[in-house]
Amino acid sequence: MERRRQTSNRSQDSLQILLIEHLFKDARFAPRILLSWFRPQWGWTMTAFTLGEAMTTALTRMGGRKRIHASAPHCPGAPVRRGSIEAGSFERTFFTVPAQGETDRLLRIARRTLDTGRRLAREERMGTRRLSHRERAITALTAGAVRVYEELLALAKLNRGQVFPSYDHLAKATALGRATVARALNQLEAIGFLIRQRRFKRIKVQGAGPRYAQTSNAYRFALPKAVIAYLPRWMRPAPPPDDVIQADADRREVQAAMLSRLSCRELSQATLSGPLGRVLARLGARIDALERESHHDPQPRMDSII
Repeated sequence: MERRRQTSNRSQDSLQILLIEHLFKDARFAPRILLSWFRPQWGWTMTAFTLGEAMTTALTRMGGRKRIHASAPHCPGAPVRRGSIEAGSFERTFFTVPAQGETDRLLRIARRTLDTGRRLAREERMGTRRLSHRERAITALTAGAVRVYEELLALAKLNRGQVFPSYDHLAKATALGRATVARALNQLEAIGFLIRQRRFKRIKVQGAGPRYAQTSNAYRFALPKAVIAYLPRWMRPAPPPDDVIQADADRREVQAAMLSRLSCRELSQATLSGPLGRVLARLGARIDALERESHHDPQPRMDSII
């Protein structure tokens, strides 16, 4: 009986060593297995893999099937994409209510841009024109992208500019594939027909710490400057009057003069907001304390001049 038990233990140890050696063949598993190597008689602890996980991984890879993850607490918080902002924290200043007839005008311009792109592509094939970077973005516009743009404009007209549909909603509304919708949004953004802002949301789960997940994007519309030159005269926006241009120049000059008289701390508070603005404001206050005698008389200290 004792001999049979020793033989069984020896067989289990041989199986463990075989599994570990098989996992060592994959360079991705080698660092983790170094941390998790153990045999029962050595009494080492297992930190990265349990024996069940190692056996499951090895047998799955030897069988050529898809890897099966061991039973572990599932983290529902998907990775948040770069540039995402929390939903509900910026929409009030991001969305704009379209003016009367603005959505229809943008749709007409998008359709005319589609025709312009086809004409530019034909001229390039004939060898009579060499396209610029902006013109190549215009030639990449497709009829599917214009259809997606039409649906977004319809949502903006119905919801007073608050547009944040999901890819699945756009795919269902336009009868296009999800990948086609994604390419269409990239084309529209490359030309400048819309501004896209990624968003994330918080998820309530059990356990400590917040969890986040990516949610639908927010969209705002614009008239790209790259397509204005290719539009007919009646579709181009009217130039502003000369008095408006002069008033805008005077306003920028007065604003620049006011900012030049501010201290470092006041300049940071006037130009930036959020966490970065607060950090720069504290840094500016420290600079003001070192280089200025007071806020009312911003003269350099005499001992700072060498």
